[in-house]
Formats: sequence, structure tokens, C-alpha cells
Amino acid sequence: MNLVLDIAWTHIAARLRQTVVAVAGVAIGVGFSIMMAALMQGSQEDFVRTLVNAMPHVSINDERREPPRQPAEEAFDAAQIRGLTPATRRRGINNPIATIAALESWVPGAVTPSVQARGILRYGGKDVASVIVGIDPQREPRVSQLVTQMKQGSMPALYRATNAIILGDRLAEKLGARIGSNISMSAGTGKVMTGQVVGIFRSGVRTVDEGTSYVLIKTAQVLAEQTGLINEIRIRLNDPMASRAVADRIIADTGLKTVSWQEANEDLMSAFVIRNIIMYTVVGAILLVASFGTYNIISTITFEKSRDIAIMKSLGLSQSTVRRIFILEGLAIGLAGALGGAVLGFALTQAMLTVEIRTGFTDSTHLPLVVAPLHYLIAGGVALASSAIAGYFPARKAARLHPVEIIRGAT
Repeated sequence: MNLVLDIAWTHIAARLRQTVVAVAGVAIGVGFSIMMAALMQGSQEDFVRTLVNAMPHVSINDERREPPRQPAEEAFDAAQIRGLTPATRRRGINNPIATIAALESWVPGAVTPSVQARGILRYGGKDVASVIVGIDPQREPRVSQLVTQMKQGSMPALYRATNAIILGDRLAEKLGARIGSNISMSAGTGKVMTGQVVGIFRSGVRTVDEGTSYVLIKTAQVLAEQTGLINEIRIRLNDPMASRAVADRIIADTGLKTVSWQEANEDLMSAFVIRNIIMYTVVGAILLVASFGTYNIISTITFEKSRDIAIMKSLGLSQSTVRRIFILEGLAIGLAGALGGAVLGFALTQAMLTVEIRTGFTDSTHLPLVVAPLHYLIAGGVALASSAIAGYFPARKAARLHPVEIIRGAT
């Protein structure tokens, strides 16, 4: 084994310039793949942390995924009813207290009722559309980060003023309102109320900060002219990634329209999948090009060392031993490139952390990156595997050479 290692090292050192180029190619591929993996995982985790924490993981409203079946359809398979005009029904979730109690018995998280209405906020001659959410300040901290997002005022202040309202900071900026301002609230029903601003929050998600406001549940009910109305139940799970499964079970149990955060942001999630495919394709192409550099150097060594191969085989070295020599040369280049790529990848990720950027979707000012040992293991493993494969084919060719043919053809 010492002889095999010594021969392999001699071959690599004899062509130092080409070896350095091959190692640099592998290192660049590994380094950039580590940086891209850190950027992809970091951006996705930042998306989950910022956007998902600013909204419920699962929301249930008083609509239905499918219209209720008629008694005739239940009794007769051949019955089909078309053009039916349904009776006008009162909005809201039927028996919300019992529904919430049933959900709390099995849902792995917190559940809270709310009332959601769309309306117009008016102040100082400015009209701004807003989603007005009626909440219970005592239960709200279980399902949202609103308590920690308060810039001015507090959630309990909703109890301290008549028709108190909490505004997003960008919404307050549009209106020109501040703490203590009396603003007009009007809903689609035509109901108009005057409320007092008692708090301003900042979630970090521009769309939420520009278009969301919070009031007490009873205030939202009066504004919607639906006393006792609960038209939304919001759920925050211990594991956000279980939202789809929980939503599907709720639909099967209640028939109510239930939306997980993945479904609510399906376009964004699809964009992440497409972006990941593109990123991994680019990383794979970089590593593939680097492996061709390894293949080139091993092929050159094989061609130039034909007489050495003949001498080694005439001295009794087997085909497997000769093949092992050139595979070790490929692995040595891959290992050196992987180690250099790990250093380069760490340097690139640290450099990317200093870059300031504003996307307009969130208030993040720096690129979110996650430095994980798994990224280094995957990139290094791929580099070693590609280098071993790149070294195998020239090694197989070298091992098959017959000493007599080489010596006869030598000049």
C-alpha cells in the first residue's frame, strides 16, 4: 500500500501546475455550492420565520369548500339538482364554541376565534382599505407574534378606549395617524364607527403592515352588523410544516373552508421549488465541470506514464493495483479540492452576510444565510465521488494496457 501511495503522489507532483488547476476547479465548485445551499436554506427559513409567524398557520372561515348536498341527492344516487337558489343564511361559523373545544382536543397547537371584516379607514381626508381583524387580546398571544411586534402601545390597551384599534406602522403612516388619533371605520354593510388608535405594530411583512388593523371581537361584530358573529378560527401549530395535514383533517371533520399557510402562499412555495431546481442544476453543472478537470489530468498522466505502467506490470503489479493507483490520484485531487472548497465556501458565506439588500417584501436588510455542516458534507461528498468516477475510467484503461505492446510501441 505504501508503494501504491508513493507512485500516486509521484505522478501528481510531477505535473504540479495541472494538478493545481484541477484542485482549484474542484474547490470553486465546492465553495459555490456551499454558498448557494446556505443562501437557499437561509432564505426559506427566513420566509417561514417572517411570513408564517405574521399569519396563522391554519385559518378556518365560515365558507365551505363544496356546497352542501341536498336531501334528494343523499337519498337517490341518480338525483341531480341544478340552478338551486340557496336560502339566505346568517354568516359565521355555527356553534363556534363547540367547534373550538373540539379542535383543542386534538390539534397540536393553540386555537382562537376572530372576526375578519374588510373596511375603509378614514383620517385627515385620507381613505385607506384595510383588513379589520377582531381579536381576543388574552388569547391572541397564543397564535401570533402581535405582542412582540408592538412598536407603540400594547394589546391590553384595546380595553381602555371605545372602539380602540391597533394599526400597522405603514398603514398608520399612510393615514397620518398616531397614538390617540380618532379615525373613522366603515364596512361594506354601510356601518360607520369612530375608533381611537391605541397601538402601532410592525410585523416586518410589508403587505401586513400596510393593510391590517386589529380591534376587539365585539367591535368587529358591531362593524359587520353581525352580533355574536365568529367568521374565522385561527390556529398556530407547534410544527408549522404539519399545517396541510391538520387542514385536511379539519375539512373532513367540519366541511368548513380551511386554508394552511402553504396553500395561502402556494405561488411563493412553487417559486421556491423552481428556484431550488435551478440552483441545484447550476451547482451540479459546476461540479461536473470540475470533475472533467480531474478526468483530464488523470488521462494525461495515464498517457504520459504508459512506459511506467509497462514497467510496473512487468515487475508483477496486478491490474487492480495499477487501477488503484490512478483512482487514488483522482481521490487525492478531489480531497484537496473539497478541503479548499470548504474554506472558500466559508469565506463566501461570511462575505455574503455583509451584503445589505432590501427586497420590498420584508424589512430584512441582509441576506439570510444558514451555515450548516450538512452543506459541507454534501458538497465534499459529491466532489470526492465525481473525482473518483473521473479517475476510474483512465485507471481502467491504464490497467488493461499490455506491457509487451507498450514496450514494442515505445520510441
